[in-house]
Amino acid sequence: MIILAIDEGTTGTRCICYDRDQRPVCSASREFTQHYPHPGWVEHDAEEIWEATHEAASTAMHEGGISARDVAAVGITNQRETTVIWDRHTGKPVRKAIVWQCRRSADICARLRSQGYEEAVHEKTGLVLDPYFSGTKLAWVMENEPQLARRAEAGELCFGTIDSWLLWRLTGGRVHATDVSNASRTLLFDIHRLDWDPELMAMCGVPAPIFPQVRESSCVFGETDPSSFLGIAAPIAGVAGDQQAALFGQACFHPGMTKNTYGTGSFVLMNIGGEPRISRRGMLTTVAWSLGGRTTYALEGAIFITGAAVNWLRDGLGIISEVSEIDELAAQVEDTGGVYFVPAFVGLGAPYWDPRARALLIGMTRGTGKAHLARAVIESMALQTADVVEVMQEETGVPLRELRVDGGASVMDMLLRYQADLLGVPVRRPVVSETTSLGAALLAGLAVGFWKDLEEIEERWAVEREALPHPGAAERVRVMRRDWKRAVERCLEWAGEDAEAGV
Repeated sequence: MIILAIDEGTTGTRCICYDRDQRPVCSASREFTQHYPHPGWVEHDAEEIWEATHEAASTAMHEGGISARDVAAVGITNQRETTVIWDRHTGKPVRKAIVWQCRRSADICARLRSQGYEEAVHEKTGLVLDPYFSGTKLAWVMENEPQLARRAEAGELCFGTIDSWLLWRLTGGRVHATDVSNASRTLLFDIHRLDWDPELMAMCGVPAPIFPQVRESSCVFGETDPSSFLGIAAPIAGVAGDQQAALFGQACFHPGMTKNTYGTGSFVLMNIGGEPRISRRGMLTTVAWSLGGRTTYALEGAIFITGAAVNWLRDGLGIISEVSEIDELAAQVEDTGGVYFVPAFVGLGAPYWDPRARALLIGMTRGTGKAHLARAVIESMALQTADVVEVMQEETGVPLRELRVDGGASVMDMLLRYQADLLGVPVRRPVVSETTSLGAALLAGLAVGFWKDLEEIEERWAVEREALPHPGAAERVRVMRRDWKRAVERCLEWAGEDAEAGV
């Protein structure tokens, strides 16, 4: 028997089958199309996402020799905040999905701030008024597509993030639901009461009939429809947003336990226990998961650019031909030669939250070479993470004991060594690197008894690589942090000067 995990990301869908030892036994992935109808707008075709999910699951099961009867349960993890609207009767999307990256609702956010909603939103949701989240995307649809607004008010339409859309299709239209972790990313959900908030819904002009039911992250949502999903009749028993699923997949079950996913950007999440703590210094407060009647919360630091900076070295500057070459290139020099790189290509995220900031490369001399730039890029990933962790520790009063890492860039041993030195704690990369899909599988497996409890999951979590802080690194780290903060200050000052000049 296996658990089938559906990991629906921003550029494609991956399906992975896990056995009782929490090991992936087979997997397959399918990409789908990115649509850019206007500058700053990003859309997906929800039907294409469903087709990619179907194809990926079929391929994975075929290659692994998995039959429909072998599937004990299905788990879903997904790109968060992406907004899907579909017809309640036909099950067909009524427009393309608005992706989390889409900035079309920036003016709505500015208007709501000017109307004094910012503090209420922050207190109730733990989030900030930003186009990133689903609520203002829905507001944009209600304001700009009046025919859909009328149909939503009449109860003819369903709204959901990608998990809700997949639940609907997997169950043949029988289930319209989401879990608390995804609901907490909409800007419309009170994370204290764990329910949709009428004031926030009215703020965005979104009618109540459109919303999904909110359930725990580990429970039976419904059963797959065998006629539409590969002959499988199995419970869908685990749902979580991608970063929360990765926290669960890393077995960060106790307050203070922290993970970082180094992807295109990075997402640092710290388990803060059973009570929400609203950050005053740039962190987001989010629901991590809910199971067995208990809700766990997390602080989240969203870093916009980490791994994408490596792609810039390849595609923008042409100093490497493959992403994998950066480690070898950076190893050609002992340090950056005083060069610092602030990768604010799309502004700075946590803990600074300045959308006007732009990337800065500082400290170069005539002796600076491409190896120094490569090393500065790797250092910037670790330094940004250290900034976020520093704030998390100060706000919670909980000292970090280790950092668990995953994501594509976590394969770089040099990055892990930098990170361990900067944080002064062990940095641990697990044997199973697909922690996001593993988290979804674990949540589903717990709900159906495939795994007994959290203790069993903790016992099976294993380290593949551990980087320990170098005992003589303290002075070097002090200088790095000081000079890095100076570079960030220059970046922010420049952004402020541009704003004052009206640029």
